Amino acid sequence: PLTLEEVRMLVELFYLPYHHGALAQELLEHFRWLRANSLSVGVPATAPDACGGTRWRGRAQSFQLLCARTCRLHSRFVSTAGRALLYDLHPYLWDIRNMLLAASAFVLWLGCQSITAPILLGRDAEPWARRGGLFGELQALLPVGNSCDLFYHPPPLFPSSQLYLLRPLLPLDKVGAGFSQGSQRGGQWLQAQLSRGPTLPGRLLGSFLSLSPEYTFVLEDEGGPCGYAAGALHAEGFLQQRDSSWLPAIRHKYPPDLGTGGPALGQEAVLFFHAEPLAVPQPVLRRFPSLVQLGTAPRVLDVGASRSLALCLLSALRANGSRGVFCQVSDADRQQLSFYSKLG
Repeated sequence: PLTLEEVRMLVELFYLPYHHGALAQELLEHFRWLRANSLSVGVPATAPDACGGTRWRGRAQSFQLLCARTCRLHSRFVSTAGRALLYDLHPYLWDIRNMLLAASAFVLWLGCQSITAPILLGRDAEPWARRGGLFGELQALLPVGNSCDLFYHPPPLFPSSQLYLLRPLLPLDKVGAGFSQGSQRGGQWLQAQLSRGPTLPGRLLGSFLSLSPEYTFVLEDEGGPCGYAAGALHAEGFLQQRDSSWLPAIRHKYPPDLGTGGPALGQEAVLFFHAEPLAVPQPVLRRFPSLVQLGTAPRVLDVGASRSLALCLLSALRANGSRGVFCQVSDADRQQLSFYSKLG
């Protein structure tokens, strides 16, 4: 059964609509402070405000631990609560879990960046755009908090106790993936970890890992990496660099006859790199200047984890000034079309 401490955590998360318990208040205070003081991160160790960076990282670690405790509470609640209580309270706890997955990854990402653009852009949202309680206050603190349609989605019919971790791409990932400029190994490694075939998203992931690794996020479960979100802040420059330097290097490494005589799927993957990519119309690039790509392994059935992936990637792009995003999907790729449709 749930411990007394876990029950206390549950009560504090949903204490009163405008009066939070100690745990919820601590989460909000940490998140507000970390977002407001993110410029103190990334300074050299000998800089005058190096102590500010140390303090920031200390509070970031405390925030991560609180988020992890709450995610564990969700998993424990699904495993131990009676059915009636579970179906009454699970939608609220599931919402908070998803929000904290995104907020935790966004804070980790802030710790690797030096943000110069304002994190909040545009006018404040209308009151109806946000929900009440802790969820609404956390939503308001994310850079995409005014985009209310990103936050409204029904809970799963069958609650899952699966624990997830959402984080930015780490240097260790790059080493393990053979990450380097012009290399496809990173894309192949993450693709293999996700247990996906060499589909269009898997093949194109290598360009993000090489040219825009700072906007790449990884979703993990107990079996390892199970999802990714990748983006390019300035899509026009990214696509030009991909076509002028990254693709020629890949084509040289994987000549067209490499897959001849091998499995059909392997030959198709090689030939894919030698096909000319479709040009993105200028009106699209002007209105939606950033490019995004997301995917999850078939074992990820919880759409909330996928939503959290999208939220942290869009928050990172928005924090650096992006005003719109687009994704490229083949009209024959029903799996990706279904995935993006479920995300809304």
